[in-house]
Amino acid sequence: MNRPTIEKPDIDEKGAQGQRSDTRLYMQLMCFGGCRDTAAIVDAVKKSGLQAVVYEDLNNPYGIGILTISEDPADFVGTARGIFQKPPFTGMPPIHELVMVGRTYSLGYEADLKDTLFDRPRRTALNPDWPWAVWYPLRRNGAFNQLPPQEQREILKEHGTIGMAFGQADYAHDIRLACNGLDRHDNDFVVALVGKDLHPLSAIVQTMRKTKQTSQYIDNLGPFFVGKVVWQAEM
Repeated sequence: MNRPTIEKPDIDEKGAQGQRSDTRLYMQLMCFGGCRDTAAIVDAVKKSGLQAVVYEDLNNPYGIGILTISEDPADFVGTARGIFQKPPFTGMPPIHELVMVGRTYSLGYEADLKDTLFDRPRRTALNPDWPWAVWYPLRRNGAFNQLPPQEQREILKEHGTIGMAFGQADYAHDIRLACNGLDRHDNDFVVALVGKDLHPLSAIVQTMRKTKQTSQYIDNLGPFFVGKVVWQAEM
């Protein structure tokens, strides 16, 4: 008996005019407590050769956040894991609820797919003019996924318009990552808001609360990591 042919799933990222990519960028935020020597942390991360950012935690005087950026997620369980198991990280407990990991993704109509997946997220995370960052995960509820595609687009457009307004004013710039199956709490996305000042990052979160998506279709938002850059790799 012949089995029916099953079509291979197409999991490439896609952009406008037939652009495709079978790779994407991954980012992992690891947060630790018990940091008493930020300079030693910076030195260790620098020497690792990783493309990374070191943040000091606004809400924890002994808190530190390390953002690692790579096209190969094996770097998180290789090089990054190796430095986190050695001094000066020894004795610094990970703050598990603030660990976030995600991958860049496309929506299918991006004019420059490479910029969307690789260049823009790096520029945003590593821009020395934008030292403040707010990182958080979110999960939409099932009702959103059941909406017709056109209605989903209209809801997301409202968010996009707010984001563009804050971005054009140089108030806030975003990184959006998918974390389906990567997040221990079953979140859908990891979002970073970065900018030169902290207040606009708080203001955009406040503004987004009023949107249809946030007020009706978000089941979970946070926890939030708020940090200021003390060191970041060059582009």
